[in-house]
Amino acid sequence: MSDIPPGALSSAATARNRDPILAVLRARLPERARVLEVASGAGEHAVWMARGMPGVVWRPTDPSQQALASIAVWRATAGLPNLLPPLQLDAADPSTWPAEGFDAVVCINMIHISPWAAAEGLMALAAQALPGGGLLYLYGPYLEAQVPTAPSNLAFNEDLTRRNPEWGLRRLEEVAALAAKSGLKLSGRIEMPANNLSLWFEKAG
Repeated sequence: MSDIPPGALSSAATARNRDPILAVLRARLPERARVLEVASGAGEHAVWMARGMPGVVWRPTDPSQQALASIAVWRATAGLPNLLPPLQLDAADPSTWPAEGFDAVVCINMIHISPWAAAEGLMALAAQALPGGGLLYLYGPYLEAQVPTAPSNLAFNEDLTRRNPEWGLRRLEEVAALAAKSGLKLSGRIEMPANNLSLWFEKAG
């Protein structure tokens, strides 16, 4: 995915984290899973995951029209049968949530670059969309009570809150507590490159 098609967006961070994320997802998703990706952004992750897991049906979404247009370009260029057309979805707005069910919900680098209401909506959406035993996967940087925060993450957090007071790195304990209110139990924590975490939440069944 080094060539960016006209009209598509691209992120250097995606190129760095897509392979580690794919390895985690491959190890934990059912071979024939249906996945809802919340906040797909440019759409590069969606293409990479759908290509790397051909048995998984991947539904990208985003609230931004610009992002949706980029996702559509990446999807058309890739031509993958298991990558579905993008949907406009705002995690904080239940009226935009799809009615269909999914085996897993994936959300990469969203909850620290959005208001807390988006995290609240994400948990409620996952609880609605997933069956018992279904999985919610989160990726990104977090603050942890018993783990020293990397200086780069502290600087990133300061930058985020300066840009928008409603943004910022979230405390893992608070995210886990929020998930628990929707019947989603934190079941896995994996350290990832660049001081990020992969987190798995399982819906009670």
